[in-house]
Amino acid sequence: MASRGKRYRSAVDGVEAGKAYQLQEAMELAAKGAGAKFEESVEMAIRLGVDPRHADQNVRGTVALPHGTGREVRVAVFAKGDKAKAAEAAGADFVGDDELIAKIRDEGWLDFDKAVATPDMMGSVGKIAKILGPRGLMPNPKVGTVTNDIEKAVGDLKAGQVEYRVEKAGIVHVGIGKVSFGAEKLTDNARTVLSALIKARPSSSKGQYIKGISVSSTMGPGIKVDPADARPAA
Repeated sequence: MASRGKRYRSAVDGVEAGKAYQLQEAMELAAKGAGAKFEESVEMAIRLGVDPRHADQNVRGTVALPHGTGREVRVAVFAKGDKAKAAEAAGADFVGDDELIAKIRDEGWLDFDKAVATPDMMGSVGKIAKILGPRGLMPNPKVGTVTNDIEKAVGDLKAGQVEYRVEKAGIVHVGIGKVSFGAEKLTDNARTVLSALIKARPSSSKGQYIKGISVSSTMGPGIKVDPADARPAA
C-alpha cells in the first residue's frame, strides 16, 4: 500500500477513527485539515435510503447555496434572438446557436462549466448530446437548464447553484464551498443541501432516508457526520 503524505497524516491525526461528528464540528476539522498549496474545496457525500434502479427513487435536482461555491462558473447558453440578448445581459460567458453547436461538434470546444438552452434549441443541441452528456453538460429541464427564463437560469448558476444526483450506489456527492469559507458558512451550505435532499425524498422510500454523511477537503480524509444531525437549514 502506498504511504500517505505528511499533510494527509497530519490531517488524519485530528480525526477520531469511527467517530460520527456533529456537522459543524466536521466542517471545522475539514477546514483545519486542509494543507495543500492551492485553495481546497470541501465536498459532502450523502448515502440515501433509496434504490436508484427505480425511476421514482432517482433523486435529482438543484439547490442554490447561500454562500455560493467559491468558484467562477462559466456558462454557455444556446439561444437565438431576444433570448440570446437576454443571456448576454444576464452575464453568460458564451452565447450562440448553430455556430456554437458546430464549434463543439467540430472542434471539441468545451471551455465552460454549465450549459443552458431555450426549448426551441434542444433539437439542435441534441445532435451533440453524446459530447455533452458524458461530461454532465447537457441542458436538462429537470434541473432548470432548459428554459425560456434565461435570465434566472444564468443568474442562479452564477450565484452558486449546484446540481445533486444520486449515483447507482445510492450516494449523492455535492461540492459545498472552499475551506476558506470557514466552518459556519460551510455548515450553512451543507444544511441547505440536506434540506433540498429531504424535500426531494421519494414517497416510495421507506425506512431511514439519510443513512450516512461524510465530508472532506480535496486532499483531506473523509470525516463521518452523525446522520441525526441532518437538520434542515433554518
